[in-house]
Amino acid sequence: MLDVIAFDADDTLWHTELYYRQAEQRYLAMLAACGVSTEDALAALHRLEIDNLVYFGYGIRGFILSMIEAAIQVSAGRVSTSDIQEMIELGRGMTGHEIRLLDGVRETLDSLTGRRLMLITKGDTLDQESKIRRSGLAGYFPLVEIVLDKTPEAYASVFARHSIDPTRFVMVGNSLRSDIAPVLALGGYAVHIPYPDSWAHESAADLPADRSRFFEISSMHQLGEVIAKIEAQITQAGPR
Repeated sequence: MLDVIAFDADDTLWHTELYYRQAEQRYLAMLAACGVSTEDALAALHRLEIDNLVYFGYGIRGFILSMIEAAIQVSAGRVSTSDIQEMIELGRGMTGHEIRLLDGVRETLDSLTGRRLMLITKGDTLDQESKIRRSGLAGYFPLVEIVLDKTPEAYASVFARHSIDPTRFVMVGNSLRSDIAPVLALGGYAVHIPYPDSWAHESAADLPADRSRFFEISSMHQLGEVIAKIEAQITQAGPR
């Protein structure tokens, strides 16, 4: 049997990316008023988001700072101070947005009552803690880990802290880069539930040639069936 069933948070349990896309559309409108094309504005923003990960990490703060920096650069300083102030307000608004659960999330978590569930998310601690609290799902997760990034090293540290055998661990998430590839590399199981509008950075990952521990589903409603398959696979493999 699986020891731990872990879930990603953003765009796995609740919608998040759509609020980034809404802010991005407002940024494009501001830059269009400065004579900057959509293509140039997006290219600058996406480049700086990646470059700034090492400084600001994942989350709203890095996104807004990258947006401001991109606006200044690509407009050659023509972006107005009022526009910059609006970008800051966009960030503030994003920290308190409505938490909308994805279809099937609460029903699936209810069906896993009694199992050892964990939430593993990355980004700004204050923002992630606020979303977990506002989601109404905190009671499902006795184990919560908020990490700076989801690398194999970060997962290995989580496993060590909680005495988790990776071969009896499954991670459920929407990001191939963050939720799937690192767990497979450590010998765990991973269930990918693609989100329709994922950040391209999170969709790029090299998966191992052995896909026997990798599963992909289109909806949270299918997770129970996959968990049963994984546990049958573990049983068939026998003790290590």
